[in-house]
Amino acid sequence: MSHEDLREALKRAASALNADGPPFALAGSYALWVHGAPEPDHDVDFVVAEQDVEAAAATLSKAGFDIRRPPEEWLFKAALSVDGPVLVDVLHRINRVPVDASLIERARTEDVLALAMPVLSPTEILTQKLRALHEHHCDFAKLLPLVRAVREQLEWSELRRATSENPFAVAFLSLCASLGITDNR
Repeated sequence: MSHEDLREALKRAASALNADGPPFALAGSYALWVHGAPEPDHDVDFVVAEQDVEAAAATLSKAGFDIRRPPEEWLFKAALSVDGPVLVDVLHRINRVPVDASLIERARTEDVLALAMPVLSPTEILTQKLRALHEHHCDFAKLLPLVRAVREQLEWSELRRATSENPFAVAFLSLCASLGITDNR
């Protein structure tokens, strides 16, 4: 999947959601890209409040996306055919917690590919990525470039507080401190 295809899907989905709702925010690795991280090459993530799932699916379907309902009950996928399907994941639960309006309201409006859209903060995104770490999914090598790229924008004390219950997150943040990436407070 090319960056151009992913960018086109991102723009088309955001444009449709901006025009017809519901409220949403850019999330995941593309949101980190907006804040300076490396550009991802697998999919685009948006979040909508749990009660807005059907409205978001209807909006994206009207915009030409094929709506797919995977067995996971925390998202739906919107596929756009470019040179093959490009997937946009629309999450309404993150780490088993329903997305609510307050998460979307905290997102700041940013210019992304010439479109104004709400984008989650790097601290919010990395909090969720660290909370998702567990013994079967604990790849620090993928996280390090992301954290290095946005380290000056992170609220380190909030990140440590919000992930303190996850020993894998604590270990990752300790590694970051040892490498001189964090503020060490």
